[in-house]
Amino acid sequence: MTSLSREPQVFSCELFPPKTDEAAARLREERCKLAELGPRFLSVTYGAGGSTQTRTLDTVLEIQRDSGIDAAPHLSCVGSTREHIREILDTYRSNGIRHIVALRGDLPSGMRDIGDFRYANELVAFIREETGDHFFIEVAAYPEIHPQARSAEDDLRRFKHKIEAGADSAITQYFYNPDAYFRFVDECAHIGIDVPVVPGIMPITNYTQLARFSDASGAEIPRWVRKRLEGFGDDRASIRAFGLDVVTGVCEALLAGGAPGLHFYTMNQSEATVALWERLGLPKAND
Repeated sequence: MTSLSREPQVFSCELFPPKTDEAAARLREERCKLAELGPRFLSVTYGAGGSTQTRTLDTVLEIQRDSGIDAAPHLSCVGSTREHIREILDTYRSNGIRHIVALRGDLPSGMRDIGDFRYANELVAFIREETGDHFFIEVAAYPEIHPQARSAEDDLRRFKHKIEAGADSAITQYFYNPDAYFRFVDECAHIGIDVPVVPGIMPITNYTQLARFSDASGAEIPRWVRKRLEGFGDDRASIRAFGLDVVTGVCEALLAGGAPGLHFYTMNQSEATVALWERLGLPKAND
């Protein structure tokens, strides 16, 4: 089994931009709790076709200004033009942003024009052409294979194209089977991919929501986990307690096996991520 842990492990969190002023106030409270953990960076998602572009920028700038933590905006290219992406990159550069999560994104319903970029590797190459080494670029990886991939081999080739285009690191789709991650890492090493591949971690707090996300994204929930979660019905406390145990075990296996860090999908809620962070004994801001 290949280990990609060559440098200190990186722990980070993902947020999504709020849609209302009330949601923004709630996110501010949750973000402050996450900041106390001392994540290396906070990433902020970006709606397909740029549907949350302004709020993504506002959230990123607020994070950098108020928390002192690096912010990493997501940038999806589907439905966008080169000029539009160039303007966004210029805005981020002028505001001191140096970290980007570059994604293809999904074409919004009703939008037929795919734009100037077909794949994420084209976006990565464009960022490098326009900005050189200014940005640290993250891309997505799929240990359980992208749901739209024609084959596992094709999915791995497309991932390699993103790295060859200039990506520095990758964050995976969430998963609950560490073996899938370690096999993916081994396959990456076999074809010469030599960047950190950080596991994406989704805390389990709401089974209905998790099942919907997983069905759409292709992330597998192991049958035994599904059955236990289904058995809890509406007992949210039991779902959270069981979920904490399951995800803690996944994280422990990943870190013991040499994963270069963990990236937590917080869903704008700090409680589950804080509990995982403490259960795992991860370093905090004041340690």
